[in-house]
Amino acid sequence: MVDSERAVRREILFSGRVQGVGFRYTTRQIAGRFPVTGYVQNLPDGRVQLVAEGASAEVERFVTAVTTEMADYIHSQNEESVPATGEFAAFEVRR
Repeated sequence: MVDSERAVRREILFSGRVQGVGFRYTTRQIAGRFPVTGYVQNLPDGRVQLVAEGASAEVERFVTAVTTEMADYIHSQNEESVPATGEFAAFEVRR
């Protein structure tokens, strides 16, 4: 776990054809390659929410890997960086 004082949190909402295309599964697989925690989940309005915490550079690399891998399905994304909470023990798919 990263020291919460040095950790960052990125909250991203992806829009497009992001549900029913393996977005959450792929994101979880990618997360396994990076020291990040958080979750990915489908939202009722058709978007996907991604929340990731970890060292700034690692979170950036993780998000870049997700957006690169899923680029064909993403039409837009809204991002917010906020202080990390340290509330996550791992990266998970939420239903």
